[in-house]
Amino acid sequence: MKRALVSVSDKTNLVEFVSELVKLGYEIISTGGTKKALEAAGIETIGISEITGFPEIMDGRVKTLHPKVHGALLCVRDNEEHVKQLKELNIDYIDLVCVNLYPFKQTVQKPGVTHEEIIENIDIGGPSMLRSASKNYKFIPVVVDPSDYETVIEELKANGETSLETREKLAAKVFRHTANYDAMIASYLTEKTGEKYPEKLTITYDKVQDLRYGENPHQSAAFYKNMNPQYSLANAKQLHGKELSYNNIQDGNAAIEILKDFEGTCAAVGLKHMNPCGVGLGKTIEEAWDKAYEADPVSIFGGIVAFNEPVNKAVAEKLANIFLEIIIAPAFDEDAFEILSKKKNIRLMQLDTTLSVNAKYKVTNVNDGLLVQDVDDHKLTKEDLRCVTNRKPTEEELEQLLFAWNVVKHVKSNAIVLVKDNMTIGVGAGQMNRVGAARIAIEQAQEKAKGSVMGSDAFFPMPDTVEEAVKAGVTAIIQPGGSIKDQLSIDVCNEYGIAMVYTGVRHFKH
Repeated sequence: MKRALVSVSDKTNLVEFVSELVKLGYEIISTGGTKKALEAAGIETIGISEITGFPEIMDGRVKTLHPKVHGALLCVRDNEEHVKQLKELNIDYIDLVCVNLYPFKQTVQKPGVTHEEIIENIDIGGPSMLRSASKNYKFIPVVVDPSDYETVIEELKANGETSLETREKLAAKVFRHTANYDAMIASYLTEKTGEKYPEKLTITYDKVQDLRYGENPHQSAAFYKNMNPQYSLANAKQLHGKELSYNNIQDGNAAIEILKDFEGTCAAVGLKHMNPCGVGLGKTIEEAWDKAYEADPVSIFGGIVAFNEPVNKAVAEKLANIFLEIIIAPAFDEDAFEILSKKKNIRLMQLDTTLSVNAKYKVTNVNDGLLVQDVDDHKLTKEDLRCVTNRKPTEEELEQLLFAWNVVKHVKSNAIVLVKDNMTIGVGAGQMNRVGAARIAIEQAQEKAKGSVMGSDAFFPMPDTVEEAVKAGVTAIIQPGGSIKDQLSIDVCNEYGIAMVYTGVRHFKH
């Protein structure tokens, strides 16, 4: 009679799966809570202690770590010496393994969880059984994911055994599963011990979905997220519309990153190709949207919009008149959802603003490697600014300068942003020289540039950018400072009565 070892934390469809195994003639070996659940469903099981002849000890920490378990799992069945040793030691085969692990991830995420509780949810016996059986996948199917139950049962019914191809795929999934599990543990302990850049970087992600294609139709792609629920598109709920694309996700992420810098202020962001085309602040969500749209009503076509306040009917009616790919918001009221969902393809994404924004590291892939750095979460206050010109900025100019600084941080370098009346009026992004970025921003702003303020993500190596600002009618500038030719730009500002402040911090974004 064949035997299956079943011990799971995730009991999804467990009873149905094991019932089918029993019908196919399997004896069931089980442990702990799994054994109780199966017996409560009327399924007879054999306790692990009956197999090992040894009691579970240390509160269940040691129960399956025994030769009668691992010998049964690791025996190479076409090796005569292995089979002989198994018979001499009175060890019977285990023909199928169904195991998944203590809920380490769920435990770490529990509010108020203690370190001791986390440590107790590090599974030892489960990964050991999975690895032993999967190493021997030539003979033993190993199931770690309830979604594979149906495939295994169908093959057993049809052929009396699973195919070698299926067993190999199951084994590969097992090792991905245990690698993911160990990576989560390593990450938790590494963070706890304060290792910032360890000699081995173990990061792990769970698949959210396959994507229709990547940046371009000839590229395949998938979307993954990490183990910590954070204020990101990976944790948004799609309420309506077609599937997200690779570029949608990139743009959505960029928009959300901008919103993070306007916490506590009603903000609307319009974004295209990972650069903001309009950012507006207001006392209401409608006012914020009106400003974001007015900033660049041309570029927003086919773009995405993100809000940090719920979308209401008045805003929805305006949004419905524009072709947009995605709208991201904490909520959509009933009328707003009814209006917007009439557009078949638009993606409506609900994102909880109470989720943590405390991601610590930014990871960027390069060919055959990763770059890892601190997240650029630097916050600037008025007190941090150093005025270097004869004229100091007014209070209103200071507010607008800080707004410009929060936006230019998220624009591809070289970057220049013009701001006026709590809205962007010109954005120059991703240029090879700074004066070129300034000219683009000024051209976009046109007459609105007069009386605006300018933000630059890095210092001015020459006075030419300030000279363009003078011609456009800019009244104040915020920039990091630090060029060996700073004085040239300061002199131009002083000549024309422009106020300029230094931050001492730059925001390159490549």
